[in-house]
Amino acid sequence: MHFTEDDFENAILELFREQLGYDYVYGPNVIRDYAEPLYVEALEAVLPQINRGLPQAAIDEAMVKIRTYEGGTLVQKNELFTDYLQNGVAVNYFDGREQCSANVRLVDYDSPLHNRFTIANQWTVDGHSVRRADMIVFVNGLPLVVVELKSPSRENTDVSEAYAQLRNYMQEIPSLFIYNAFCVMSDQGMTKAGTITAGEDRFMQWKTVDGSYEDTHSANFDVLFAGMFEKTRFVELLRNFICYSKDGKQRVKILSAYHQFYAVRKAVLSTVKAAETDGRGGVFWHTQGSGKSLSMVFFAKQLQQAMSSPTIVVLTDRNDLDGQLYRQFACCRDFLRQTPVQAESRAHLRELLAGREANGIFFSTMQKFEESEEPLSIRRNIVVMADEAHRSQYGLEERVRMVTDADGVMQAKVVIGAARLVRNALPNATYIGFTGTPIAQKDRSTREVFGDYIDVYDMTQSVDDGATRPVFYESRVINLKLDEQTLRRIDAEYDAMAEEAEEYVIEKSKRELGRIDSIFGADATVASLCEDIVKHYEEFRQYEQTGKAMIVAYSRPIAIKIYRRILEMRPVWGDKLAVVMTSGNKDPEDWRAIIGNDSHKKELEKRFKDNDSSLKIVIVVDMWLTGFDVPSLSTMYVYKPMSGHNLMQAIARVNRVFGDKQGGLVVDYVGIASALKTAMNDYTYRDRKNYGDTDVAKTAYPEFQKKLDVCRDLMYGFNYGAFFGKSDLERAKAISGGVDFMQSPERMETKKLYIKEALLLRQALSLCQSLLNYEQRIEAAYFEAVRTLLTRVEGKGKISFREINGRINELLKQSIKSEGVINLFSDIKEEFSLFDPKFLEEVARMKERNFAVELLRRLIAEQVQLYQRTNTVRAEKFSEILSDAMSRYLKGMLTNEEVIEELLKIAREIVFGEKAGESLNLNSEELAFYDALTKPEAVKDFYSNDQLVAITRELTDALRRNKTIDWNMKESARAGMRRIVKRLLKKYNYPPAGQEDALNTIMEQCKKWNENN
Repeated sequence: MHFTEDDFENAILELFREQLGYDYVYGPNVIRDYAEPLYVEALEAVLPQINRGLPQAAIDEAMVKIRTYEGGTLVQKNELFTDYLQNGVAVNYFDGREQCSANVRLVDYDSPLHNRFTIANQWTVDGHSVRRADMIVFVNGLPLVVVELKSPSRENTDVSEAYAQLRNYMQEIPSLFIYNAFCVMSDQGMTKAGTITAGEDRFMQWKTVDGSYEDTHSANFDVLFAGMFEKTRFVELLRNFICYSKDGKQRVKILSAYHQFYAVRKAVLSTVKAAETDGRGGVFWHTQGSGKSLSMVFFAKQLQQAMSSPTIVVLTDRNDLDGQLYRQFACCRDFLRQTPVQAESRAHLRELLAGREANGIFFSTMQKFEESEEPLSIRRNIVVMADEAHRSQYGLEERVRMVTDADGVMQAKVVIGAARLVRNALPNATYIGFTGTPIAQKDRSTREVFGDYIDVYDMTQSVDDGATRPVFYESRVINLKLDEQTLRRIDAEYDAMAEEAEEYVIEKSKRELGRIDSIFGADATVASLCEDIVKHYEEFRQYEQTGKAMIVAYSRPIAIKIYRRILEMRPVWGDKLAVVMTSGNKDPEDWRAIIGNDSHKKELEKRFKDNDSSLKIVIVVDMWLTGFDVPSLSTMYVYKPMSGHNLMQAIARVNRVFGDKQGGLVVDYVGIASALKTAMNDYTYRDRKNYGDTDVAKTAYPEFQKKLDVCRDLMYGFNYGAFFGKSDLERAKAISGGVDFMQSPERMETKKLYIKEALLLRQALSLCQSLLNYEQRIEAAYFEAVRTLLTRVEGKGKISFREINGRINELLKQSIKSEGVINLFSDIKEEFSLFDPKFLEEVARMKERNFAVELLRRLIAEQVQLYQRTNTVRAEKFSEILSDAMSRYLKGMLTNEEVIEELLKIAREIVFGEKAGESLNLNSEELAFYDALTKPEAVKDFYSNDQLVAITRELTDALRRNKTIDWNMKESARAGMRRIVKRLLKKYNYPPAGQEDALNTIMEQCKKWNENN
């Protein structure tokens, strides 16, 4: 017995009722206007209770504003409601004597259990069409969460189907989603939550109930429901962990991930305690790409409530980081309910701090604290949030620096640690550090300033959760032919960059290694580098995701050289390639057209973040290596020695989640492998174990070889050697032949396994293509083409030959540079149409008989599925015939030829039936009831066709007039419909022997009709 979608729904309802203590309502039992998605009865009852002291006039005015939204998109309306939800509804009302103003709360955030929590199923909404959500979570009558479920036991439905359903609902019943906080989708195996602006890849699992990361490799479906919907936690999530980020016209609604929620809570508690004690709030380490900047926004929001409106100073150590982090906060200013301000100077920061006793979010760089040692403010309610808290300049101690004056005399200069300067400037503030890379074990100064870790969310956990993708490494140092002496000098530079190195050592190193700049910048070396990058990009990376790539250059002059050399090689890349770096007063005149001004850089940033823009490759030096996010960026070419957290920050540019991206690839031209391993020493044990060596030659390549062997074994028995030839026609035949081979009845299980393994092969291939020889790439391309065709033929939706051919041609173009056109179906030109006699003839002539069987079976099954929504009798009839034919075929009772003939016969019957409906002048709705009336064969002996058509039209009209939304969910309404049908059958003296059968069939047809209208 299958565990159906209804069973799954009941299990979750039980969890809400028994474990979480929610009230329960069955949607069809609530008497309401279906055009109204609110649970008005509950809302009207609760609002006066949580707004005691406000008159009914204020409540009524709030109700009007909640229910009325003028113009705007769904997202804009939802943004306005989100403000109402979190901050209350500002109203003006007349109290009988004068005009008054008030703020009506929709949720009691101070006493969460005073709110009314309700779980409802089968809640119908009438919008552009009528739709019924599986489940809705209400708080005080507001439909805040839509839950869409899919059957755990049906192979052809999964969580992706649930996502598609949610998107459909947003189009068909947008009024429901005005009030949406977030959505949940589940097929039991996978349960995820996301907002109305989130793509499917941004729906995330909630993997812990209590905040522990101990067992979060995977999570059962009930973990999300128990974790997110415990009443107190749910209310806190609604208030402080959902926000809109607005950048220009773009609006993105963000729901906190579980690691952000629990870590921010801990950080707030730690900061409050620190404010009362030693001022050390701790260090918040969440790996790069896992949403640290947003965690800082959520932290700032919640801290305002926990510490009675403190003033927050956000500290960075670079102008570009200051700008990036400031923009994130500025995009969320409505959520924070205050506008952040960037301090222009130390004096400006003093002015900002002196101008208030509470509130305020101010951004500053470390450098502004070096201008003086005088206190900026002695207030205690200041919290300093330091971004990238582990950097060396955060030291507390004084250091001696040896410098040479203008006369060449060596002097000892005392340098005060930057952290000491900050402490001196804000002596009574509380300090909390945020970092994307771990603090070095030997870094005592960071711990002295901030304290120990508050929360650790490492690389392993982030990849497991799908918050980031792994980063892989490929060495191509040998391609530059650098000599041993040069490589030793590079190693020396890595050593000089070590965090504990004295400044004079670094200065000496830079003088020594000035020669390296000339080696790296030599014309021959740059030419060699550019040739290899262009070849690697064109052959292996330009088709990965959106083709975005980043080249990290050793210096600014070398960046310009690389740019010019690549344009010499590829003059048409003018729009495809750009340089992003700082400019200086001493720059050569001819650089200006390349570097541009600040507005030019902003335009480049906008273009590079646009997945559809022509800008694909950027050359950088220091800019864009930290805090810069382009999710589709999947390739980084490194031509600059980096180490420690600088290296880890840089390579994290390619670890963002995007579509089916398997991971980012770092292509190394200067030998960063040892620096990577050294940098990993401060990571968690499991990070070192999992990502301590990410060389594609040792990770992705062995996996590729293993999956290639598996696919060969699964395809054993079919000779696809023709695919290695030069003829596109022969390649096409090899692909369709392979599909035909896999479609053989005895290979049903093999086919499923093949589709799975070929996908894994493609994923490994995306990371290690450059390591493969031509034959391996060709063979992998073949297996992927067969997989693509199998999944398209067996997939959902209409099949287009043009689409399949186009997809496979694109695939082969990437892998084998085929210039020809692979036409897999040379005789068939357009869509598969079951109603085209030519199509049926062409399928009958196909040489690939197993393939022909699958095409016909799938198209007939598709038509049966359509009938299941519209015509019960036809669905039942053709489903039985199809099932019987396929059963006999799979048991070996029918040959290929015989089953094709049977399927063609069914197809012709379907075509004939459609034409019969047209000849009777009945629309599809009427034809369905005509079929229901004439299901008993003997009925046609009692009536002429004209009489049956007349009965059908009267029946359809009567049912249409008496049908109400959700009538089939209510017993009284169903009884009324049955009476109408009985009276009409009696009126026309319908044969008594067939009456009950006809009545049941008509009622079943009515149910389908209602569900699909």
